[in-house]
Amino acid sequence: MNVFIGGSRAVSRLILIGDANGADKAVQQYLAERQYPSVAVFCMEKPRNNVGAWVTRNIEPPSDRKGFAYYAAKDSVMANEAKCGVMLWDGGSKGTLNNILNLIGAEKRTLVYFSPRKEFYVLANGDDLQALLARCEKSYLDVAARGLGLKTPLTQSHLPLAPV
Repeated sequence: MNVFIGGSRAVSRLILIGDANGADKAVQQYLAERQYPSVAVFCMEKPRNNVGAWVTRNIEPPSDRKGFAYYAAKDSVMANEAKCGVMLWDGGSKGTLNNILNLIGAEKRTLVYFSPRKEFYVLANGDDLQALLARCEKSYLDVAARGLGLKTPLTQSHLPLAPV
């Protein structure tokens, strides 16, 4: 689950959220139950979930209409428009890792709930990210790195802060 916090001066607490089943939908349900009005649901073409009937942002799909790049396009727009992010991460999801890298690379803070340890981490730079990655299972990180096309292992101190 990836929640991005963004907005302009008029809407300073706008929540940008995806439309995926699972955690995105669960957070949407939580916000809808509390009648939180300032939510924008980002989707590719047509929303899969919009529990609160909030405004939607339909992102133009890349030429490849399936696979990781399809949904990563939506996440990239969300990261660009956000002021900060909140992520739930299992230590292996390449999509969440990609969002973390995008935010850190853009010098935006992100709060990561790291489910294997049931702990929160505030990430503001590469050193913070390295501290979190040191707690991850190496085999999961290697799979995520390959999935993102990163050329260096994620545990090296010269980690690229954006996919290569």
